[in-house]
Parts: sequence; C-alpha cells; structure tokens
Amino acid sequence: MRGDDREQGLMFSYRSLEERIPRDHPLRPMRAMVDEALEDVGPLFVELYAKTGRPSIPPERLLRALLLQILFSVRSERQLMEELEYNLLFRWFVGLGMDDAVWVPTTFTKNRDRLLEGDVAQAFFDAVLAQAQSKQLLSSEHFSVDGTLIEAWASHKSFQPKSKGRPNSRKKRRDRNRHDGGPRNPTVNFRGERRVNETHPSTTDPEARLMRSKGRESKLSYQGHVLMENRNGLVVDARLTQADGYAERAAALEMLGELPDGPRVTLGADRGYDTRDFVKSCRSLGVTPHVAQNTTNRASRIDARTTRHPGYRQSQRTRKRVEEVFGWMKTVGLMRKTRHRGRRKVGWVFTFTAAAYNLVRMRNLQWAT
Repeated sequence: MRGDDREQGLMFSYRSLEERIPRDHPLRPMRAMVDEALEDVGPLFVELYAKTGRPSIPPERLLRALLLQILFSVRSERQLMEELEYNLLFRWFVGLGMDDAVWVPTTFTKNRDRLLEGDVAQAFFDAVLAQAQSKQLLSSEHFSVDGTLIEAWASHKSFQPKSKGRPNSRKKRRDRNRHDGGPRNPTVNFRGERRVNETHPSTTDPEARLMRSKGRESKLSYQGHVLMENRNGLVVDARLTQADGYAERAAALEMLGELPDGPRVTLGADRGYDTRDFVKSCRSLGVTPHVAQNTTNRASRIDARTTRHPGYRQSQRTRKRVEEVFGWMKTVGLMRKTRHRGRRKVGWVFTFTAAAYNLVRMRNLQWAT
C-alpha cells in the first residue's frame, strides 16, 4: 500500500541531541579533547572579558564553532550560522540545545574579533599539544621543518607606490575610472612597471609582501612555518611571518631555539635550508641538520659526515610528511587564501588551524590503536 506523503508537525521531541549523535561519530573523541583543552585555556578567558555588562557569546562555544568552520571548510560566518540553525551535529558540538537561538552573524564576528586580539590560539594550541605529550605521541629527538606561502586578502591593484598612496579625492577616482572605461574595478596594466616590496606597499594589507613560489606567479602573501615531530607527524610549533627569501630559515631557528632542553635532536628540511649560516646556527643550538643537499652550481654545506648515517636517509623520507600538514591546512582548513588582514590576525588563524590539524591527527591515531 502506498504511504501517505502528508506532513504532520510534531510539537515535542523525545530524543536529546546526545542520543541523536552516533556513539562512533568522528567528532565525539574530538569534542572530548576540545573540552579538555578549553578547560586549560579558561583562565585566559577571565582576563579577556569584563566582570560587568551584558553576557556575550561564551568563548568556549565561539571556539568550538570556529573549529567546525575549519573542519567542515565553511567559507563564512554567515554560512556557519545557517548551518547551526538546522544542523543538529553542529549544535551538539558547539553546545547549543535544539531550541536555542543561533547568533546573528555580525554579533558572532564581533565576538570572534575579540578573541583574535588575544593569545587564545597559541594557548589552545599548547593545550592540545600537552594532551599529545601526555599520551606519548610526540618525539623529542627528530623533527622536520618547512614553510609555505599564504595568499593575502589583497589584490595586485592595491600594490601601489608609497608616493602615490590611496586616491584622496573623489575627482581623482572619477578620472581614473573614466580612463579605464568603467565605473568600478578599473583595469590596471602593470606591464613594464617595476614593482618591489621596498617601494610598493599594499593599501589593503600593508603587512603583506609580494612573493612568488617556484613556477608560479607572484602574489601578495604571508609565509607560514611549521615544525613537525617525526614520530606521528604532529605539529609542535606554528607561526606566521612576512614573506621574504630568508623567513623560512629565520623562523626555523626561532622554533628550534624554543624546544625544551634535552638530548641532541635532528632536523629534516628541503634544500632551501642548505646554507652555511643555517647549518652553522643549527649545530650551535645542538641540532644535527639533516638538510637535503643543494648541489646546483655550488657545493653543499652538508658533507658525508652527515649523509653516511642511516638516520639522514630516514629524515629525508619523513620530512616530506610536512607537506601533508600544509595540504590539509590549505584545502580543508581554507588557508590557501586568508580571509583576514594583518599579520597578527592571519597568524592567529594559522596557529588555530594547526591546532585543528593536530586534533584530527590525534583522533586518527587514537582510532588506529
């Protein structure tokens, strides 16, 4: 017999959100790890919020929502609020009840900006890393390092000479648009013009720098850096700098200098790190540089005293896993092109995305055992 397609609304539900989420759902172990990390970050929230006034969005729920935005590649806060309106899984993870009102997108964004001004991302990253350490998932002897370009939220048209700056009158803008043949988004021809970071800042994001990766066009970018331990591929340090030809090696030395004291460690890296100063600085820090040899029209700074050991070959095989970190952060975590401006905010999101990657990796390792 054919079933009846007429809809009949129900006034009450007899199943809670907790019962609706499967026991083996991938977000369940992550929610437990996130709650433990947020409990450690709790004292920092006390410093960020005033003791009087209207209650804001709880920072714990705000961070859980931002994690969902990264884990499910949600492009905007408005789309995230829409998902929270009807997605019971999202409501459960954030901590909202089935009948709780969802926040207005602008209100959510303003509260998010308050967290971006603090060191919450670094504190959350450290809390997640402490859990990995307590579960003996981290190596204290073997590491890999690499950097990648993060495209800034600014176009080439904003990259203008310092003397020119932003048009300061309506007449200049009108004349320029008329010359380009349109009222909006005028066409700009950069052919034959020398444009370098020393003379041309971006009027949209002055801290972004024009940089080109090998085989690709130049873009206004930042540079993200990751230090990975080699045992399970977890990120032990992440930071963002302005993009230039020396930032990768400088950031690597800074991250190595902040490692806890212990036995001598090894560092795997690509041939871009094969320079005299970097190799010398690593050895002065008690680090054995397992750097890929760069022998293109020059002699490598790594000789047979290092390359003859089996550990060097193992480091060279393992160091390539750091590309998995960048691949996940750029595709799933939406870090291919940032949605924020300014080094501080972009760095906050980069660190928070690295913490999200660690959560996913730790969840997978937990399931494997």
